[in-house]
Amino acid sequence: MNKFIKIFMVMAFLGLTGATYAQKVTVTGVVTDSLNNPLEMANVVAINNETKGLDGFGITNEKGIYKMNVNENTKYNIKVSYLGYKTREIVLDTKTGDITKNFILLDEAESLDGVEITYEMPVSVKGDTIEYNADSFATGTEKKLEDILKNLPGVEVNDDGEIEVEGKAVGKVMVEGKDFFDGDSKLASKNIPANALDKIQVLKNYNEVGQLKGVTDNQDSYAINIKLKEGKKNFWFGEITAGVGNDERYIAHPKLFYYNPNYSINLITNFNNIGEVAFSRRDYFRFTGGFGGGGSSGSGTSFDVGSSDMGFLTVQNNRAKEINSKFGAANFSYSPKKTWDLSGFAIYSGNNTDMQQNTFRQYKSIADGTQPSPDESTESFTNQKSDLALVKFSSSYKPNADNHFDYDIFGRISSQKEVQDLFSTLTGNIDEVQKQDPYSINQNANYYYTLNAKNIFAVEAQYLIQEEDPFYNAALAQSDQFRLDEVLGMEQNQDGFDVVQDKLVKTNKLDAKIDYWYITGDKSNVKFTLGSLLSTQKFSSEIFQILDNGNKFTLDNAVSSVDNDVKYNFSDVYLAFEYRVKAGIFTFTPGVSVHNYTTKNAQLGSTVTDDFVRLLPNFTTRMQLKKSEDINFNYRMTTSFSDVNQFASSFVMNNYNSLFQGNRDLESALSHNLSLRYNNFNMFNFSNIRASVSYNKRVDQVRNISDFLNYANPDFPATSNEEFIQTSNRISSPFNSNFADETFSANGSFERTFGKIKGGLGATMNYSKFNQIVNNEQAVNESFTTSYRGSLGTRFLNAPNIEIGYNLSINNYEQPNGSSIKYFTHRPSVKLDASFLKSFIFNADYSYYNYKNEVESLNTYTFMDASLGYQKKDSQWEYILGVTNLFNTKSLNQDSDNTLFVSTSEYFIQPRYVTLKVRYNL
Repeated sequence: MNKFIKIFMVMAFLGLTGATYAQKVTVTGVVTDSLNNPLEMANVVAINNETKGLDGFGITNEKGIYKMNVNENTKYNIKVSYLGYKTREIVLDTKTGDITKNFILLDEAESLDGVEITYEMPVSVKGDTIEYNADSFATGTEKKLEDILKNLPGVEVNDDGEIEVEGKAVGKVMVEGKDFFDGDSKLASKNIPANALDKIQVLKNYNEVGQLKGVTDNQDSYAINIKLKEGKKNFWFGEITAGVGNDERYIAHPKLFYYNPNYSINLITNFNNIGEVAFSRRDYFRFTGGFGGGGSSGSGTSFDVGSSDMGFLTVQNNRAKEINSKFGAANFSYSPKKTWDLSGFAIYSGNNTDMQQNTFRQYKSIADGTQPSPDESTESFTNQKSDLALVKFSSSYKPNADNHFDYDIFGRISSQKEVQDLFSTLTGNIDEVQKQDPYSINQNANYYYTLNAKNIFAVEAQYLIQEEDPFYNAALAQSDQFRLDEVLGMEQNQDGFDVVQDKLVKTNKLDAKIDYWYITGDKSNVKFTLGSLLSTQKFSSEIFQILDNGNKFTLDNAVSSVDNDVKYNFSDVYLAFEYRVKAGIFTFTPGVSVHNYTTKNAQLGSTVTDDFVRLLPNFTTRMQLKKSEDINFNYRMTTSFSDVNQFASSFVMNNYNSLFQGNRDLESALSHNLSLRYNNFNMFNFSNIRASVSYNKRVDQVRNISDFLNYANPDFPATSNEEFIQTSNRISSPFNSNFADETFSANGSFERTFGKIKGGLGATMNYSKFNQIVNNEQAVNESFTTSYRGSLGTRFLNAPNIEIGYNLSINNYEQPNGSSIKYFTHRPSVKLDASFLKSFIFNADYSYYNYKNEVESLNTYTFMDASLGYQKKDSQWEYILGVTNLFNTKSLNQDSDNTLFVSTSEYFIQPRYVTLKVRYNL
């Protein structure tokens, strides 16, 4: 901790010294029109007459009040502007006291001809568009889009690079009105150069289909459009970065962009072995290609053809013991004519990762107070190779305002392999191999037609073809702790057990619907939907043993290898009704849908059918208190269905000590979902308040029955009271639980900018209660996790900038016998950005972790990355000396909870690297 305190004080001193550069005075007042009506969202800027720089600006609130901080004893040119009015301009001399200055904007003009605006307004508001001037929010150290976005009021960029505006995720990012890699916010924030940005437009109430904007609820839909500087249009721009480091480290990161009114091209590559994962497996599965929110997703039916893979280990925060990464992506858009747009992209990511992890699993006690398995410690060494590819082509045709046709085809293909050398204190040494080469092709066709001012139609259809082929192989030594051999009927006279699971799942799914809107008035409409969701899945699997002589031994257990082919059909035909009406500040949207569900699974020589009708209500209320302040309540009843992996009665080997057997008699589950959200973004004082609570209760939820296997103690007399030794081997099977599961979550945050200081506070709480049957005993599992965070940072133009933060997370896992396991993580942090001597930029990011339980600290570790860059003014060359993991931290910690055990892990990471990079800016 002493090391942290010293570094913290030095970095804090460097950053906060900028606060003393100039004393400030506050200028306040009211902006009105000629009738004394307050003008909300008027811009007031103060331009220093000597430096010609922007020293302060303010935006009026709903009462027309503005406030800004400027330097004392300085002469300013004050400009006041509002859309549709001529700009008002005065000269203001500040002294040492605060100033009150009111403005009346006269002469409302139909055009602004003859009005010369000599300075770009930092923020302007035009309807649902907020436009930020990028240069007004630059501090001089920004390199990427995300660096600028973090300085914008109301805009946040999370640790994954995903963009949020006023607390809501940005669904699409465009450059000059053209989709940037299908609108992905992470690729945009991490790669678009900051020096290319002119304006950043936040588009609220965004809907790609203009015809639907007035009849659908788009309040939570946000997009961002990037306007480029004039020198970046019709020219190639970007940067080429190359670097080397100790221990044969390297990085090559070219990225090029070209934009003109008719077409655009984006090329991004990244090859390195310093731990920069440009596109992870998590990003790969998150990248939906725009297919995530359409079809029946809002009808009340939840049916996802989930991944049937074995569950590869996940890299922690882009950190592992060794990471070699290859990434390449290309995106294009082309407009053959004004009414027709073509676009597409191709993305490739290849990663070779080494991971080392030590884990302790504490199995939860069941109702009678006994543990179903002894606690287990494992040590694992894992090599993971993955080649991931995404390809998409899109066409959008809009011949006129009444017709709109879209077509998309999106494909994903991958080759993934994981080899793991694991030691368990219960089972001994295990060698595991997992691999799969899945693919999917998704097509989407939409047509929107406006008959007249009162009648609008939409036809949407999605068709998915998917194939998954997970393969699993585990080689174990002979051990009394391994009991699955008897269940599977394996050959016993072997040096060890070498077992293989081979599985294939094929899916065809059609999701189609027809929507009809009838406009009943200026503030109301009704919507009718006729839709269907049809799916066919085929499942086959085989478990076999490889003998010592290399021969394949077919297991003869009836549920492991005989008649294990399954065909599963799912059908949902539904009719939905929704009424939307605005009444003052309220918008009410009640709705109901009626569904005819049919499921059939054919296996083991017979077919099980489930056919029923269900009514599902939903209700949404929005209270719009102000333009940027609202309260939202949502209720929805949902019916959830399992896919073929849950129905297949054959055994599937999940890992070295667990078998899963499906249940062909599974039924649907019903859930009640409620949420309440409050949002308040105030551009007058740049404050952002967010709060939300959500509750979910699941009835007949599909849960697992888990039976742990044991064996007789050979040293105990064979009597009716024979003692049995527990193992971690278990068999799990799904069932419809009679016990309701519940989750509750709440989070809130407050952010405020005070002049050049930005502060924030936040808290998150999650509670879950779920039921499980373990060894024929009901096990009620509860977890309660909370996190608290606070930060304080500066935004100086001519001084070092610092951000000080503190995070505390508490994970409390309640066991069925009433005991609990609790872990704490304390994480203070400091970030420093400094520009000095006109050509140097220094960046540092420091975090200190104290991971502990209720008794003692389990691990303390620090992370610090730092870089020093040199670039002469107007030079295209830049030189960067960087250090990753400065204190050479060896490992980090994490904990997790599931229905059977609580685990805590030590995860080993890359050592310290020093790299020298050269960057050429086009």
